[in-house]
Amino acid sequence: MIDDLLPESVVAVEAFGEAGAHEFGGAALYPQEEALVARAVAKRRREFTVVRACARRAMEKLGVPAQPVLPGERGAPQWPEGLTGSMTHCAGYCAAALVRATDLASLGIDAEPHEPLPAGVLSAVALPAEQERLGRLAAERPEVHFDRLLFSAKESVYKAWFPLTREWLDFSEADIDLVPAGPAGAAGPAGGPHGAFRARLLVPGPVVGGRRIGHFDGRWTVRRGLVATTIAVHHG
Repeated sequence: MIDDLLPESVVAVEAFGEAGAHEFGGAALYPQEEALVARAVAKRRREFTVVRACARRAMEKLGVPAQPVLPGERGAPQWPEGLTGSMTHCAGYCAAALVRATDLASLGIDAEPHEPLPAGVLSAVALPAEQERLGRLAAERPEVHFDRLLFSAKESVYKAWFPLTREWLDFSEADIDLVPAGPAGAAGPAGGPHGAFRARLLVPGPVVGGRRIGHFDGRWTVRRGLVATTIAVHHG
């Protein structure tokens, strides 16, 4: 699912549902990782383990020896030298996407259950202009929970932003315009609604390849009861 939204240079590894948890859940953690979840509840420990197993398999596919994935500043994962990437997990799904740092400047992925946001969350994360656009989209494409899609896109924006800036980005500091592909009911190559989005940064953007960028472009899909979003930031 995630790999359909990313450039070919990116290696993505996913785990779906019980089958994925069974395949990856028995993977061993490194001692440094084990210490982080020693007192965690079973669900937290399982997701922590599975998403890191996905990341290590992606490392191996890129020819990099598997190694611990530890949280760094603001919890962002610390990747092996020469790689950049992103991880995500939610109920029934875990994924990691990695790429050589020479191929992309940054990467952000996110997945969420395809269901409405809890009451009160949308007003906390969406700008007035975004809420107005969501209302129109919901009327045109009621099969998509655009509030959840917006939340996921904002998560992907932050994950792509932070490695480039090492600074916090608030939900209110990116204005996201979601664009469905095709008419209502149209499905992507692997089924499900899909489209693109542009995140206009409302604060000075990162400098990439010698130029300051003012927006991120991303892609999204709805599939298998999930909504997924991705951003790939190129060097030039």
